[in-house]
Amino acid sequence: MKITGITAVTISALTAAASLAAPFASAALAAPPPPPGASEASQHLAGLTVEAEGSLTGYSREKFPHWITQSGTCNTREVVLKRDGTDVKTDASCAAVSGTWKSPYDGATWTKASDIDIDHMVPLAEAWRSGASAWTTSRRQAFANDLTSSQLWAVTDNVNQAKGDKDPAKWSPPLSSFRCMYARSWIDVKYRYGLTIDSAEKTALSGMLGTC
Repeated sequence: MKITGITAVTISALTAAASLAAPFASAALAAPPPPPGASEASQHLAGLTVEAEGSLTGYSREKFPHWITQSGTCNTREVVLKRDGTDVKTDASCAAVSGTWKSPYDGATWTKASDIDIDHMVPLAEAWRSGASAWTTSRRQAFANDLTSSQLWAVTDNVNQAKGDKDPAKWSPPLSSFRCMYARSWIDVKYRYGLTIDSAEKTALSGMLGTC
Protein backbone atom coordinates (compact mmCIF):
# COMPACT_ATOMS: atom_id res chain seq x y z
CA MET A 1 0.00 0.00 0.00
CA LYS A 2 1.39 3.38 -0.98
CA ILE A 3 1.92 5.81 1.91
CA THR A 4 1.25 9.32 0.74
CA GLY A 5 1.20 11.36 3.93
CA ILE A 6 3.35 12.00 6.97
CA THR A 7 0.64 10.73 9.33
CA ALA A 8 0.85 7.13 8.16
CA VAL A 9 4.65 7.19 8.07
CA THR A 10 4.86 8.74 11.52
CA ILE A 11 2.42 6.25 13.04
CA SER A 12 4.39 3.39 11.54
CA ALA A 13 7.64 4.81 12.88
CA LEU A 14 6.16 5.24 16.37
CA THR A 15 4.83 1.69 16.28
CA ALA A 16 8.26 0.43 15.29
CA ALA A 17 9.89 2.42 18.06
CA ALA A 18 7.54 0.91 20.62
CA SER A 19 8.27 -2.58 19.40
CA LEU A 20 11.98 -1.83 19.69
CA ALA A 21 11.75 -1.04 23.37
CA ALA A 22 12.94 -4.56 24.15
CA PRO A 23 14.83 -5.83 21.09
CA PHE A 24 18.13 -5.83 22.85
CA ALA A 25 17.24 -8.98 24.75
CA SER A 26 16.15 -10.82 21.62
CA ALA A 27 17.89 -12.37 18.66
CA ALA A 28 18.95 -10.08 15.83
CA LEU A 29 16.65 -10.05 12.83
CA ALA A 30 19.74 -9.60 10.62
CA ALA A 31 17.83 -7.62 7.99
CA PRO A 32 15.39 -4.75 7.55
CA PRO A 33 11.71 -5.55 6.98
CA PRO A 34 11.56 -7.24 3.56
CA PRO A 35 10.26 -5.35 0.52
CA PRO A 36 7.58 -6.78 -1.79
CA GLY A 37 8.60 -9.62 -4.12
CA ALA A 38 9.82 -9.11 -7.66
CA SER A 39 6.39 -9.26 -9.29
CA GLU A 40 4.86 -6.60 -7.03
CA ALA A 41 8.06 -4.55 -7.23
CA SER A 42 7.74 -4.56 -11.00
CA GLN A 43 4.18 -3.27 -10.71
CA HIS A 44 5.28 -0.55 -8.30
CA LEU A 45 8.14 0.41 -10.60
CA ALA A 46 5.67 0.86 -13.44
CA GLY A 47 3.60 3.11 -11.21
CA LEU A 48 6.39 5.52 -10.31
CA THR A 49 6.47 8.91 -12.01
CA VAL A 50 9.37 9.19 -14.45
CA GLU A 51 10.93 12.63 -14.75
CA ALA A 52 14.34 14.25 -14.77
CA GLU A 53 15.95 14.64 -11.37
CA GLY A 54 15.68 18.01 -9.69
CA SER A 55 18.64 20.03 -8.48
CA LEU A 56 20.42 19.90 -5.12
CA THR A 57 19.79 23.60 -4.55
CA GLY A 58 19.00 24.11 -0.89
CA TYR A 59 19.94 20.58 0.13
CA SER A 60 21.75 19.69 3.34
CA ARG A 61 21.78 16.55 5.45
CA GLU A 62 20.61 18.64 8.39
CA LYS A 63 17.25 18.97 6.63
CA PHE A 64 16.83 15.21 7.19
CA PRO A 65 17.29 14.92 10.99
CA HIS A 66 18.68 11.42 11.41
CA TRP A 67 19.85 9.03 14.06
CA ILE A 68 17.14 10.27 16.37
CA THR A 69 16.44 8.59 19.71
CA GLN A 70 14.29 5.48 19.25
CA SER A 71 14.14 4.02 22.76
CA GLY A 72 15.92 4.94 25.98
CA THR A 73 19.49 5.90 25.02
CA CYS A 74 19.35 4.07 21.68
CA ASN A 75 19.35 6.08 18.48
CA THR A 76 18.46 4.82 15.02
CA ARG A 77 22.03 3.83 14.13
CA GLU A 78 22.41 1.70 17.26
CA VAL A 79 19.03 0.04 16.69
CA VAL A 80 20.06 -0.97 13.17
CA LEU A 81 23.46 -2.21 14.35
CA LYS A 82 21.72 -4.39 16.92
CA ARG A 83 19.05 -5.55 14.47
CA ASP A 84 21.41 -6.45 11.65
CA GLY A 85 24.28 -7.87 13.70
CA THR A 86 24.92 -11.12 15.53
CA ASP A 87 25.72 -11.32 19.27
CA VAL A 88 25.81 -7.53 19.52
CA LYS A 89 26.69 -6.20 22.97
CA THR A 90 26.05 -2.58 23.89
CA ASP A 91 27.27 -0.30 26.68
CA ALA A 92 25.18 1.90 28.97
CA SER A 93 24.84 4.53 26.23
CA CYS A 94 23.62 1.84 23.75
CA ALA A 95 26.81 2.04 21.67
CA ALA A 96 27.73 -1.33 20.12
CA VAL A 97 30.96 -2.51 21.72
CA SER A 98 31.13 -5.97 20.14
CA GLY A 99 29.35 -8.12 17.61
CA THR A 100 29.57 -9.43 14.07
CA TRP A 101 28.09 -7.83 10.97
CA LYS A 102 27.90 -9.21 7.44
CA SER A 103 27.48 -6.50 4.84
CA PRO A 104 24.87 -7.51 2.25
CA TYR A 105 26.34 -5.18 -0.38
CA ASP A 106 29.71 -6.94 -0.61
CA GLY A 107 29.48 -10.01 1.63
CA ALA A 108 32.26 -8.79 3.94
CA THR A 109 32.17 -9.65 7.65
CA TRP A 110 33.18 -7.15 10.33
CA THR A 111 33.59 -7.30 14.09
CA LYS A 112 33.92 -3.57 14.83
CA ALA A 113 30.92 -1.26 14.62
CA SER A 114 33.26 1.48 13.40
CA ASP A 115 33.65 -0.48 10.14
CA ILE A 116 29.89 -0.31 9.55
CA ASP A 117 27.86 2.51 8.05
CA ILE A 118 24.08 2.64 8.18
CA ASP A 119 23.14 3.22 4.57
CA HIS A 120 19.98 4.92 3.43
CA MET A 121 18.86 2.66 0.60
CA VAL A 122 17.55 5.75 -1.20
CA PRO A 123 20.16 8.36 -0.24
CA LEU A 124 19.04 11.61 1.31
CA ALA A 125 20.39 13.71 -1.56
CA GLU A 126 18.71 11.40 -4.09
CA ALA A 127 15.43 11.77 -2.22
CA TRP A 128 15.83 15.56 -2.28
CA ARG A 129 16.28 15.50 -6.06
CA SER A 130 13.28 13.17 -6.40
CA GLY A 131 10.68 15.14 -4.48
CA ALA A 132 11.76 15.41 -0.84
CA SER A 133 12.75 19.05 -1.32
CA ALA A 134 9.03 19.83 -1.04
CA TRP A 135 8.50 17.81 2.14
CA THR A 136 8.16 19.05 5.68
CA THR A 137 11.08 18.51 8.04
CA SER A 138 8.96 16.00 9.95
CA ARG A 139 8.46 13.86 6.87
CA ARG A 140 12.16 14.05 6.00
CA GLN A 141 12.97 12.94 9.55
CA ALA A 142 10.62 9.96 9.23
CA PHE A 143 12.28 9.04 5.93
CA ALA A 144 15.81 9.29 7.35
CA ASN A 145 14.99 7.09 10.35
CA ASP A 146 12.52 4.64 8.78
CA LEU A 147 12.75 1.28 10.54
CA THR A 148 9.50 0.04 9.00
CA SER A 149 10.79 -0.43 5.44
CA SER A 150 13.94 -1.55 3.64
CA GLN A 151 15.45 1.92 3.86
CA LEU A 152 18.23 1.33 6.43
CA TRP A 153 21.05 -1.23 6.01
CA ALA A 154 24.22 -1.99 7.98
CA VAL A 155 26.97 -2.16 5.36
CA THR A 156 30.74 -1.89 4.89
CA ASP A 157 31.67 1.75 5.38
CA ASN A 158 33.84 2.23 2.28
CA VAL A 159 31.26 0.48 0.09
CA ASN A 160 28.64 2.90 1.34
CA GLN A 161 31.00 5.78 0.66
CA ALA A 162 31.53 4.51 -2.90
CA LYS A 163 27.76 4.49 -3.38
CA GLY A 164 27.41 8.03 -2.10
CA ASP A 165 24.17 9.52 -3.42
CA LYS A 166 24.19 7.57 -6.69
CA ASP A 167 21.05 5.91 -8.02
CA PRO A 168 21.04 2.38 -9.53
CA ALA A 169 21.92 3.72 -13.00
CA LYS A 170 25.27 4.82 -11.57
CA TRP A 171 25.97 2.28 -8.82
CA SER A 172 24.96 -1.24 -7.86
CA PRO A 173 26.11 -3.54 -5.04
CA PRO A 174 29.41 -5.36 -5.74
CA LEU A 175 27.74 -8.60 -4.65
CA SER A 176 25.67 -9.42 -7.73
CA SER A 177 23.44 -11.89 -5.85
CA PHE A 178 22.11 -8.97 -3.77
CA ARG A 179 21.02 -6.84 -6.73
CA CYS A 180 17.53 -8.32 -6.84
CA MET A 181 16.96 -7.38 -3.20
CA TYR A 182 18.57 -4.00 -3.80
CA ALA A 183 16.18 -3.17 -6.64
CA ARG A 184 13.14 -4.40 -4.72
CA SER A 185 14.14 -2.33 -1.69
CA TRP A 186 14.92 0.81 -3.70
CA ILE A 187 11.60 0.60 -5.54
CA ASP A 188 9.68 0.01 -2.31
CA VAL A 189 11.16 3.07 -0.62
CA LYS A 190 10.48 5.31 -3.61
CA TYR A 191 6.96 3.91 -3.94
CA ARG A 192 6.15 4.34 -0.25
CA TYR A 193 7.22 7.97 -0.28
CA GLY A 194 5.91 8.95 -3.70
CA LEU A 195 9.36 9.85 -5.03
CA THR A 196 10.10 10.11 -8.74
CA ILE A 197 12.63 8.20 -10.84
CA ASP A 198 14.49 9.19 -13.98
CA SER A 199 14.51 7.08 -17.13
CA ALA A 200 18.04 5.69 -16.70
CA GLU A 201 17.24 4.74 -13.12
CA LYS A 202 14.08 2.92 -14.22
CA THR A 203 16.01 0.99 -16.88
CA ALA A 204 18.67 -0.04 -14.35
CA LEU A 205 16.05 -1.16 -11.84
CA SER A 206 14.26 -3.20 -14.47
CA GLY A 207 17.53 -4.92 -15.27
CA MET A 208 18.18 -5.72 -11.63
CA LEU A 209 14.69 -7.12 -11.22
CA GLY A 210 15.52 -9.40 -14.14
CA THR A 211 18.07 -11.12 -11.88
CA CYS A 212 15.42 -12.15 -9.34
